[in-house]
Amino acid sequence: MSVVIWHNPGCSTSRKALDLLRERGVAPTVRNYLKDPPSEEEIRAVLKGMGATDPHALVRTKDKRYAALGVAEMSGDEAIAAMAAHSSLIERPVVIAGKKARIGRPIEKVLEIL
Repeated sequence: MSVVIWHNPGCSTSRKALDLLRERGVAPTVRNYLKDPPSEEEIRAVLKGMGATDPHALVRTKDKRYAALGVAEMSGDEAIAAMAAHSSLIERPVVIAGKKARIGRPIEKVLEIL
């Protein structure tokens, strides 16, 4: 099974999640999603893999653009478009294993899908 982590190397939680995966013998594909943003389709697939019915479940509310863009008031489709346009709005880290996905907060959550 392939494992991908949407990783922000500047985030300590993201680095810890990556370390945890490697400690467990997983060699994930590391995708710096800030430099290689996911498409709307990829975001939708991750949401489905999370079992999330509300796209806001993947939004990073601490990002400066969150309030500036009014993401809280956006429809689900608008929130997905905003995350695709501004990938820093995506909560991190996201680990994808097969068709399942988890946000690594706390980092141990990623182990649920391995």
